[in-house]
Amino acid sequence: MVREFDFYVVPTPIGNIQDITLRAIEVLKCVDLIACEDTRVTQKLLNHYDIKTKCFSYHKYNERERVGYFIKELQAGKKIALVSDAGTPMICDPGAVVVSELTKAGYSISALPGACAVTTFLSEIPRNSEEFAFIGFIPRGEKQIEEVAKKYMFSNLVFYDSPERILKTLNTIKSVRGDVMVSLGRELSKLFEEVRTCKISEQLDYYSDGIKGEIVCMIYADENTSDLDMISKIKVLKSKGFKDKEISVILSSLLGFNKNEVYKKSLELP
Repeated sequence: MVREFDFYVVPTPIGNIQDITLRAIEVLKCVDLIACEDTRVTQKLLNHYDIKTKCFSYHKYNERERVGYFIKELQAGKKIALVSDAGTPMICDPGAVVVSELTKAGYSISALPGACAVTTFLSEIPRNSEEFAFIGFIPRGEKQIEEVAKKYMFSNLVFYDSPERILKTLNTIKSVRGDVMVSLGRELSKLFEEVRTCKISEQLDYYSDGIKGEIVCMIYADENTSDLDMISKIKVLKSKGFKDKEISVILSSLLGFNKNEVYKKSLELP
């Protein structure tokens, strides 16, 4: 027996309409209402799988005002599913407000596993570490992009961007981080899917005439990040007035750096 919930978070295909689970189809057929970003987009999916459930709009512009409607329908005993136009709700899509409010109100919520551009992308690119930082859509402003590039220089940085802005974004990152490695994926799961891993300069050359499609990107962490991280922390402690020996004890004790290496590096720095 499958447990019933009041509210379901249901992923939908990110491109290929067949990338939906059997359980997702069953849930969408069995609930009383489906909340979606754009009813026209969702209706195409429902028609394809002969799903007759009624839809209503729930998007970033009406999130808060819709909460009352959700609660009213749930109080009446109805089951509701939340979908986004593509992928998993709340991963750069609406849903956080209603999930938060329904949790406070004591309603049961279940999230189904399924399509997500981030995990799909990360599953097909080379990585030497499981760690990554996902920031959603990267900021638009040049200064903000520079700040993000610096902040995550020791991590694999994953983000979404639009085809209209991605080349400018890469140029800005290159001005801060240099010609680092980057993986760029577009049109994932669709006919013209393309994933390339190379230096930023090579990406810019390859897409010099422009790029189309939904974009997922990962900027690789700088090489020798451990040394760079150590140097960065030494500089911070030096600026606070700590002595070389004190710095070596602090970083080795708290962060596991080699005490002798820290001391040697600290002596070399001004």
